[in-house]
Amino acid sequence: MITLKKLSSLKDRTRIRKVAHLCREYSRAAARGEAIDLDYIRGMVSLPELLASLSIPTGERLQTASGRISSLGQQDVVVLLDDLYYLLLDEIGAPVADWDFVDEGGALDGSVRRQYPVRVYLDRLRSPFNVGSVFRTADSFGVERIFVGEGTSTPEHPRAIRTARGCLDTVPWEPMAPGDLSFSDSDPIFALELGGTPIETFPFPARGTVIIGSEELGVSPEMLSLADRSLGRVTIPLAGTKGSLNVSVAFGILMQHWFTALDVD
Repeated sequence: MITLKKLSSLKDRTRIRKVAHLCREYSRAAARGEAIDLDYIRGMVSLPELLASLSIPTGERLQTASGRISSLGQQDVVVLLDDLYYLLLDEIGAPVADWDFVDEGGALDGSVRRQYPVRVYLDRLRSPFNVGSVFRTADSFGVERIFVGEGTSTPEHPRAIRTARGCLDTVPWEPMAPGDLSFSDSDPIFALELGGTPIETFPFPARGTVIIGSEELGVSPEMLSLADRSLGRVTIPLAGTKGSLNVSVAFGILMQHWFTALDVD
């Protein structure tokens, strides 16, 4: 543990960043039920050199926090320190990425995950963030397998791995060329795309594959043609000016509806 004297000697920006990360470490420790040194934390966030380097609103919030820490319960301390972490990073303009939100549970146990005959084809998803997010949602809703189509960012991209939060290890996936995706009456395919059947009335199948398209262009003409020869298109009605959702958000909405249609207990 760095001493308060050492903290005082750091350069302003370095000190702010160090205190921010110490707040995060103590917040996580408290969340795990570990004992934390409240006297040290109180001294850290009220350090004169730290307060002098902050804007007045941020400095006032730290002083208020310092006065409250000793009277708070364990879970309230967790939340307070987490708030200070983001407050201090914002003070120095340090962005927080998706992978900064860390799970403490270690490797996921895929053997406990229920799976259903539901598959997903990724058609030219360019963003590794979106690919990773799709995997995380797929894990939650029991997706059996993900097919990674032509032009899609590899799930092995570092940003996809970070965003997936371990779900690349629980949801099987494989590359698949567009021409290799097949369907039948009992195992249809459909596309998530504009101009289709509203999601509330779409006849979600008991088994099948949904095609998710590019962030900019949507599902490619080739894959739309394939879907239209099977179960067609499903559309999420919208009321806003944008007319579309982020692909990972849209996928989450679709999977919740499909999961419900499966009549899962």
